[in-house]
Amino acid sequence: MNDPVPTMREYLLGLQARITSAIAEIDGRSFLSDAWEKEPGSTLQGSGVTQILEGGEVFERAGCGFSHVSGPRLPPSATQHRPELAGAPFEALGVSLVFHPRNPYVPTVHMNVRMITARPQGGAAVSWFGGGMDLTPYYGFEEDAVHFHRTCAQALAPFGDDKYPRFKAWCDDYFCLRHRGEQRGIGGIFYDDLTELGVEGGLALTRAVGDAFLHAYVPIVQRRKDTPYGERERQFQLYRRGRYVEFNLVWDRGTHFGLQSGGRTESILLSMPPLVRWAYDERPAPGTPEHRLLTEFLVRRDWL
Repeated sequence: MNDPVPTMREYLLGLQARITSAIAEIDGRSFLSDAWEKEPGSTLQGSGVTQILEGGEVFERAGCGFSHVSGPRLPPSATQHRPELAGAPFEALGVSLVFHPRNPYVPTVHMNVRMITARPQGGAAVSWFGGGMDLTPYYGFEEDAVHFHRTCAQALAPFGDDKYPRFKAWCDDYFCLRHRGEQRGIGGIFYDDLTELGVEGGLALTRAVGDAFLHAYVPIVQRRKDTPYGERERQFQLYRRGRYVEFNLVWDRGTHFGLQSGGRTESILLSMPPLVRWAYDERPAPGTPEHRLLTEFLVRRDWL
């Protein structure tokens, strides 16, 4: 096909608008829209729109960012699987979101879809896709986990029976705090460096993932957002948010790509929760809901 960038850009801007509108309707508070553009002479050139909701009734912090940038050379985080493209000029665009709910019974969620196009000197442009979504509960509910994974599986079904099992395993492998030997959440799907379907197939799969997000997450929010909770649940939520911060800063390739390539720091770090705590070697007592989260949900399971 012709240059896929305009098609992807139009889709991503529409996706961001659909998602933020739906979340604002649930919360009752609108997102602040912060359009930005890289200054002349910056390592990266380009622009984006960061939409952020803070201090809402349902969402303590919800960030959803669109960016479309280009740079003179791919950063190391983008070429570790493609050494032949090291140093090539590139264009990258995507939508990334992380929603941190106020109620500990509502899980945190992450989703992103993206495309990178490298234009090596003297060679043809090379495009690849990445993305996925994953759920990080603070209190585990089987029906929520099953619903989330089933929605992901249905979104990928048209692209082959292998896609959900592969991308589910990839998600489990990726969203793991290797320094603790601990899963970040109950997973979902994740894919990166996707080229096997060609450009048109990669675009179609990425659109299917983006379109599935609200179907996967909103029913869970509606089911849990009015659940009563107290200080115990709140403190456990803040403690588990610490694991989220650890993963994003230590292991997340998207964070590293943005920072290494000279991206906009405020937008890159919109995934950070507003409040968090750490405690030395804190362990939930056996038999508690908090212990059940660790032993039954933050493990690799077949949720289908």
